[in-house]
Amino acid sequence: MEREKRNDMSSSRKRSFTFEPYGSSHFLVYSVDGHTCGDETRPESAEGSILDILDSPPKDRQPSRSASSNQRDTEFFEIIEKLQGSRIDEQRCEFPLPLKSRLLTIGGELPLILSPKLGGYWIDPPLERLADVSPTSSCHGLDPESYDIMERDAEARIYHEFFRSRYHHSFTAVDPSLGPLVLSVRLEEEESKLRVILRMKECSLHGVFSVSLFPNIPSAVELAKMLCDRVTVSKFEVVSYLKAPELITTFDEHRVSPNFKFGILYQKNGQFTEEDILCNTEESEEFKELLSILGETIQLQGFAGFRGGLDVCHGQTGREAVVTSFRGREIMFHVATKLPFTEGDPQQLQRKRHIGNDIVALVYQEGQTPFLSDVIKSHFLHCFLVVRRTPGPEDTGKTAYRVSVTAREDVPPFGPSLPDPPVFTDCSLLREFLLTKLINAEISCYKAQRFSRLELRTRSLLLESLQVELATRSKCMMGNPSLSAPPSSEGARGVSEGTGGFIENFKRAIRVRSHSFETLGVTRKTSGSASQKPKTDKDGEGDKSPGHLSADSLGSTELKAQASPQEET
Repeated sequence: MEREKRNDMSSSRKRSFTFEPYGSSHFLVYSVDGHTCGDETRPESAEGSILDILDSPPKDRQPSRSASSNQRDTEFFEIIEKLQGSRIDEQRCEFPLPLKSRLLTIGGELPLILSPKLGGYWIDPPLERLADVSPTSSCHGLDPESYDIMERDAEARIYHEFFRSRYHHSFTAVDPSLGPLVLSVRLEEEESKLRVILRMKECSLHGVFSVSLFPNIPSAVELAKMLCDRVTVSKFEVVSYLKAPELITTFDEHRVSPNFKFGILYQKNGQFTEEDILCNTEESEEFKELLSILGETIQLQGFAGFRGGLDVCHGQTGREAVVTSFRGREIMFHVATKLPFTEGDPQQLQRKRHIGNDIVALVYQEGQTPFLSDVIKSHFLHCFLVVRRTPGPEDTGKTAYRVSVTAREDVPPFGPSLPDPPVFTDCSLLREFLLTKLINAEISCYKAQRFSRLELRTRSLLLESLQVELATRSKCMMGNPSLSAPPSSEGARGVSEGTGGFIENFKRAIRVRSHSFETLGVTRKTSGSASQKPKTDKDGEGDKSPGHLSADSLGSTELKAQASPQEET
């Protein structure tokens, strides 16, 4: 019995994980039978010596074990590490080094944002006061008339506007090099014009041609080649399915969403780390005032508007939230202090599962502590708007807000431009600027490499599904005896589902593609005996650096496990 107790005591100390919150003292101890694995950069300190004693069993108590037993234990721990680590490490942040940067001052104040040591972000206004042009071309003065919301897809509604309610024809084909093609043609007799849309995996091409240019109406193949000279298909199939316009409209507008969701972080003075920022539970009166500028605080229970992934039935995501309507768009804010706080969880995964899956977040600063661009580790967060309350002009007695913006380096510039200096004293003007800037920031982030690759993959899946369904249902309409009309599936891809954001559309594309192949009786393409499911990778396995993920690795399995950037209502 005494020997078994000693074995248990020895086993209980075989694995220990120790984290230091700052700098080079961040280390990991992983001991198995007295052998330490992991980081070799352990500090030479009394604390390290104590940890060595605790992690290593006393020699007189260490049982003699065979080499095969040690190997089995090692393999067992490696399996456990793989199973548990992939999900936990994905959300675990890396604490930054202590700030050793020189003190940059702007008007006697520390800057709102500091760039990370390794770069990879741009900041507006730039820290270098000698810079002539900022990333968003800041100009002098305030110009509310320039607060225009960007169009994510300017041509998405062309079919709805010029084709859907008018007489036209649609055609489908599968090009050997370009893949599935869907062509729509309409003759505008009153203006003697041909309006054409060609949908390909990469994009949709739209053109208007004068009828007088042709002795005869061109064929579908000729029109397609006029828009894209890479088309090599020799024949298009006519679409005769009566509900084809609904399916085509849903595909064209799958990127158009009237709903947005953004994170809001509360940074107190002296808080540099993700852990500190996400663990805030109390809200100051100044922070509440900013929330009231952005929107209205509502009770989540029974809320009928756009919920942005929050629970409106069981209270699992908190009791309150901040929402607003802005220029025909519904916005839900994921306020960190209003999301559930978990005692004993320094990472606050219940909060980060929402804010970490947003694309843009707003940071409210109290004090002079700068915000580090990469302090929040997330595969999705690409842009931060930082707001700091400052004293206003003495003669007015008003409160002023200083604004700064940071985004990853592959995010294109977006408006509206920051004024010079970037200070707002009018709360209504601040609201207009922030909401417009947040929406445009998300639209611009979609052009970053990670999201653009995922969008291309989503579009390819949806177009493939559309072409298969249009072709199959048209053959059913023509009375093809080898095919039976499948159950209607367009209802599952209606407009309400098409407003969930591009990652929600990616999940929908996977479901739709599976439905099309399985219920329409079409054999899916596979290589060898591989599984017929789309290739997916574990989140983060294809990337060595934390917080960076190849968009192609975001498969359907992973997306089901994570909250999407935009949820349906």
